[in-house]
Amino acid sequence: MTESRYELGMRVRKEVLGSEHVERAQANITALDADFQRFITETAWGSLWSRPDLDRRTRSLVTIAILAALGREELALHLHASRNCGVDPHEIAEVFLHVGVYAGVPAANAAFAMAKKEFPATDTQDEGMDA
Repeated sequence: MTESRYELGMRVRKEVLGSEHVERAQANITALDADFQRFITETAWGSLWSRPDLDRRTRSLVTIAILAALGREELALHLHASRNCGVDPHEIAEVFLHVGVYAGVPAANAAFAMAKKEFPATDTQDEGMDA
């Protein structure tokens, strides 16, 4: 028997976001958003994140760039989840430099502020880098 889109989506969602987060989100589902939550699980996780042509690390970086450019609150969740996808905080900084050029400095500045909360150990300046 093959996995349904929903089952595949739940598996991938838990692998990327972490089981604890997904279980908390599932516990908060009501009749109002149940169909929407199923849609997200099937579409974003069961269809998009499950495609073979981009690895999860790349998908994570693309997602982070889009959320940063749009100034979406889900950026914090995906910054945290990037750890599960093998993304290095320095790669995220590079993505935010792109966001600064292509989506605007305010978007990048807000994204960097959010990333500093998620990755406090990388908050210091590397030797040899200009201020």
